[in-house]
Amino acid sequence: MPTQNFKNHFRIVPIWHFVTSLAILAAIIGSFVNLSVSWNDHDNFYSSSLICLVTLILAIFYVYIRSNSLRVQDRVIRAEENLRHYILNGKLPDSRLTMKQTIALRFAPDEELGKLSKRAVDENLNAQEIKKAIVNWKEDTYRV
Repeated sequence: MPTQNFKNHFRIVPIWHFVTSLAILAAIIGSFVNLSVSWNDHDNFYSSSLICLVTLILAIFYVYIRSNSLRVQDRVIRAEENLRHYILNGKLPDSRLTMKQTIALRFAPDEELGKLSKRAVDENLNAQEIKKAIVNWKEDTYRV
């Protein structure tokens, strides 16, 4: 496994990002085609409409399962980075740091964290700029 850096720090889970999302999309399209075919067929219209509803609910679950788990991970990262900043500097990080900035700072090693944190606030750096400014990348292989 190559060493993590700016170019390869994102993680793609093929079964989740490609297979599951495409399967849900195919199910939605198929269910709406089925609904349109059974539009005038009163025997099948009810079941076709229920299948459409179930596939839409499945799509909503897909989106919220991912977004909610990422928000939890973001909160954990913020807590970890607040603790790390406190241990290294004896005070909490600047309250003007945004969640995205804090999450990007997790890749900064201890010796770069203080300066880069201050620079992120002073220059209003976005997450990409923070990550690019890191000299010695600190891996985070736990986030999915």
